[in-house]
Formats: sequence, structure tokens, C-alpha cells
Amino acid sequence: MNTLQKSTVMITFDEFNKLDIRIGTVLSATKVAGTDKLLHLEIDIGSKTLSIVTGMAEYIEPKYFIGKQVPIVVNLAPRKLRGIESQGMLLAIDVDGHPVLLHPEHNVLPGSIVR
Repeated sequence: MNTLQKSTVMITFDEFNKLDIRIGTVLSATKVAGTDKLLHLEIDIGSKTLSIVTGMAEYIEPKYFIGKQVPIVVNLAPRKLRGIESQGMLLAIDVDGHPVLLHPEHNVLPGSIVR
């Protein structure tokens, strides 16, 4: 579903303000064994490195992620996927069911806050 067709649920500014979105730099990216869709990313957010599992392997090769700066929701409750703890969520654009990475116009410090 195209995001323009998705119904919008209104949230308050206080609810939005609970999200901690930061720019991270992808250090490593590998396919998750036994899956076609999952990638395991290690992402530097300045103060620490997060382990993120994302379902983009069908569309983006792991090596493409290396060195890319991407927005990450860093205060999402951790979740285990295929035995790997995912400690946040990478944000991307959905274009006709295919992910497109978001990134800063130029390199910024890992951990920079997205407002």
C-alpha cells in the first residue's frame, strides 16, 4: 500500500515528542540466515552501536547500507526477530511497496537528533 493511501491516525505533539529519532551510520549489514527478507544492521548512533533487524533484503543489497547515514527510532522497545534483538527501527519511504532510504543532505555526527 502506498503511504498516501494509508489512513492517518492523529496523535498529539506530546505523543510525537516521545519518539527519539537520531541519525546513525551503518557499520555492517548482513542477511539473516534462513530468511529472504531480513537484514541485520549494526548502526553507530554516537553514544553506542545498535543492532537493528530490517525487512529490506529483497530490495537492497547489504553492501549498499555500509557507511550510509539513516534515521533510526532509538527508543522503540527491543524485539527479537529470528533470535536477533532489534534495538530500534530504521525509517524509510515506502514507494509502491519498495523501501527507499532517507539520509541527511550531508554527513552529520552519528547520534544527531532528528526534529
